[in-house]
Amino acid sequence: MDPLSDVLSLLKPRSYNSGGFDVGGDWAVSFPRHPGVKCYAIAKGEGWLTVEGIPEPVRLKTGDCFLLPLGRPFVLASDLSVTPIDAMTLFANKKGNGTVSIINGGGTIFGVGGHFAFDSKHASMLLSMLPPIVHIRKESDKATMRWSLEQMMHELRDPQPGSFLVVEHLAQMILVQALRLFLSEGSKGGVGWLFALADEQMSVAISAIHAEPSHRWTLQEMAERAGMSRSTFSLKFKETVGTSPMEYLTNWRMILAGNKLTNSNDSVSMIAEAMGYESESAFSTAFKRVIGCSPRQYGRQLV
Repeated sequence: MDPLSDVLSLLKPRSYNSGGFDVGGDWAVSFPRHPGVKCYAIAKGEGWLTVEGIPEPVRLKTGDCFLLPLGRPFVLASDLSVTPIDAMTLFANKKGNGTVSIINGGGTIFGVGGHFAFDSKHASMLLSMLPPIVHIRKESDKATMRWSLEQMMHELRDPQPGSFLVVEHLAQMILVQALRLFLSEGSKGGVGWLFALADEQMSVAISAIHAEPSHRWTLQEMAERAGMSRSTFSLKFKETVGTSPMEYLTNWRMILAGNKLTNSNDSVSMIAEAMGYESESAFSTAFKRVIGCSPRQYGRQLV
């Protein structure tokens, strides 16, 4: 698999809430911190999005889609000068998935969206690799995202046999589409694993790590795969990914190890070997440093 598929296959996304909103007049709604990922599409109208920690507001237009992978509090508004209403109060009477909340009589802006949770115990670590906002605004990309969201709304509003499974797969497809489209736009200037995949040389190195996580990689080997000198590669990797190449390798190995501890009967020594470690002790030390607990403690935790 490619690196994006690798990460998302470990996340195991599932949709647990989806619906729409139809708002009229001047308005602003504040949403609290949330687990998982929120995804919205603006079907009609225009508005603003502000996200905690992001200095500039984002202008939203008809057809725009956006993902919020890091769970930060955010505000949706027609006018940023309007005092926001708390979303938990506003949507308190919403009944189930697939419903549309009408606010102030509706008519100004209509949006649909979903809130996706994840089964993975290490979801927060994987999501931290993503940017705080993934904004899909390119005209040629909008139709792809909108179709998926509309299909999900249809399945939720008019359930048919197998709808639960269809919605689950649509949720994953929406997430993949948004991230893939984000990459296709040649996202530049950001720091992180996802941004690095848009760089051809960094993508080659990351793909090699993902393809052979147990290989005893050296910095020189990684640099050669990327077609760069060791010093230049090391500097560029740190600038684009945010960690050193060896730190990235260790972090990825520990994520894979955590998945094996949760979903297999392999012993710690077998997992250590599969991750390229010569001893269980060295593996356990690295695992505790990255994950925060020993492999055996991690394996005993409930998913």
